Amino acid sequence: MCSIPSDDQNGYERVDLFNEEATRRLSHHYENILKIIGEDTSRDGLNKTPERVAKAMQFLLQGYEMDPVEILKSAMFKEDYRQMVIVKDIEIYSMCEHHLLPFFGKAHVAYIPNGTITGLSKIARVVDVFARRLQVQERLTMQIKECIQDTLKPLGVAVVIEAQHLCMQMRGIQKQHSITTTSDFTGAFEKTATREEFIRLISSKLS
Repeated sequence: MCSIPSDDQNGYERVDLFNEEATRRLSHHYENILKIIGEDTSRDGLNKTPERVAKAMQFLLQGYEMDPVEILKSAMFKEDYRQMVIVKDIEIYSMCEHHLLPFFGKAHVAYIPNGTITGLSKIARVVDVFARRLQVQERLTMQIKECIQDTLKPLGVAVVIEAQHLCMQMRGIQKQHSITTTSDFTGAFEKTATREEFIRLISSKLS
């Protein structure tokens, strides 16, 4: 299951590939769900909805098919740099495992190398791999931290996630402007001065 961009005469075309058996089975269940809530699955607007939702869920939860450790290892380099490396404002889109509703926001990730660095895009990809699974924000924060710490063996890792949860905004308490912030730190970032520098840098707007 993946998305492959390819050139065509109009510019750029996206080709989506999905597991046919998974699509068939999911479509069957979603059709039954629509019928149970009282909908007519044969009407024009819904006759292809079960298949569309089946494909959408495979895309939204594609993180199960990816290995974040291998992503980091694919671009690891020896480098004698021991200052903070920050990738901030990484967009995240995930699915709350309690209600299967989305939560979305930004992740800020930093590490202090200990002789090994990784490609900057790999940090963002690791975030995406864990986000594209059924999640809770707290676990997502820890998984990103642990993956980077265990794979790169840096002097420290810091992760902060700020997100809005539709399970709070659309149902339940219905607080539309609430933002949930989670954080986790290892090594050098457990020191107050280092952690405060990280928070200051991700909060600043550099011109």
